[in-house]
Amino acid sequence: MTDAPETLPILDFRRFDGTAEERRLFLADLRDAARGPGFFYLTGHGIPQELIDDILRLSRRFFDLPEADKLAIEMVHSPHFRGYNRAGFEHTRGKPDWREQIDIGSEKIARPTDPAAPPWRRLQGPNQWPAALPELQPSALRYLNEITRLGIRVLQAFALALGQDADVFEPIYTPKPNQLLKIVRYPGREKAAGDQGVGAHKDSGFLTLLLQDVQGGLQVEGARGWIDAPPIPGTFVVNIGEILELASNGYLRANVHRVVSPPAGTDRLSVPFFLGAQLDAEVPQLALSPELAAGARGLTQDPLNPLFREVGRNYLKSRLRSHPDVARRHHPDLVDATKAAEPASAY
Repeated sequence: MTDAPETLPILDFRRFDGTAEERRLFLADLRDAARGPGFFYLTGHGIPQELIDDILRLSRRFFDLPEADKLAIEMVHSPHFRGYNRAGFEHTRGKPDWREQIDIGSEKIARPTDPAAPPWRRLQGPNQWPAALPELQPSALRYLNEITRLGIRVLQAFALALGQDADVFEPIYTPKPNQLLKIVRYPGREKAAGDQGVGAHKDSGFLTLLLQDVQGGLQVEGARGWIDAPPIPGTFVVNIGEILELASNGYLRANVHRVVSPPAGTDRLSVPFFLGAQLDAEVPQLALSPELAAGARGLTQDPLNPLFREVGRNYLKSRLRSHPDVARRHHPDLVDATKAAEPASAY
C-alpha cells in the first residue's frame, strides 16, 4: 500500500471569535499548520462573497481586453513596480514565469527623488489603472481594504499563537502596512513548452492570502514531495512569509511553493494578497517562551535569497530581481548590487 497524498489543513476562522476554549484550540491548530506545511485553507473569514465574485469577474474582463489596452498600463512605465506584465516578464530564480498579471498597491504620491535617501523609498507611488475598464479601480481598492483587514486579524492570531500580545507587530505595520495585490492569469500550455507558472520561491512579507478560481496549479513543498493545493470554494489559502520567520527565529518558517501551468486550452485565475510591514521598519526578534524557543529552527540559510531584517531592503531586493526590465529602465544604479545573486523570491 502507498501512503495517501499529503493535503493542507482547513481552519475555520470563526473559532478565533468563539469561546475561550474554541480560541485556544484554534490557536493550537494554527501553530501546528504553521509548523507543518506552512500553508492552510482559511474558511469562515468574513469577506463578502459578492466582493470575491466581483474581483474575479473584473479580473476575467481585464484579461479579455485587447492587448493594447493592457499594455497601456505596462509595469515598465512605473518606477514603483505597479501595473501590467505580459507572460514571461516576471522572473523567479532567473527563469520567466508564464503568467500575465497586474500589480496593485496602496495609492500613494511618489516621493521626490533623493539620492541620499534609502533606495526603497522609490517604491512608494501611484497605481496604474486601465482606462478601458474603469470599474476595476474601485472594486480592487475595496477588496484591498477588506483583505488587508482580514490579514491583520490573521496576523494577530499568529502573534497569540506565539504567546505574544495580539498587537506585538503593530509598531511595524502602522499606520499602514505594505500592501501588494496581484491579479493573475496563467495561460495553459503544452508540457513541452515548460510548466513554470511561477517558479519555486518563498514570500517576503508577514503572510499571503490567496484567492483561487476553479483551476488548480498551486503546489507546496512537503516532507514527501509537492503537495497540491486545489481550489476549495469559500476559502483562502494562507501562508507564512519571511517576516514571521525572522521574528520567530525560524519557529515559523516561510515555505517554498510554486504554480504549475494549467493544461493547454485552459487557464487559471488567482488573486494573491501579500501583507507586509512598513518599508522603514526593522523586523524584531520575539522573546518566545522556553517551550517555543526550544522549537525554533533558526533562519533559512539560502545564499541565493539572503534575509534582511530591514523590511525595505528585503522587499526592494525582490522587486528588482523579479522585474529586471523595470529595474534596468528606472533603477540602473541599483541593478549592479543584485548581480551577485540569482533571483530567488518572487515577492
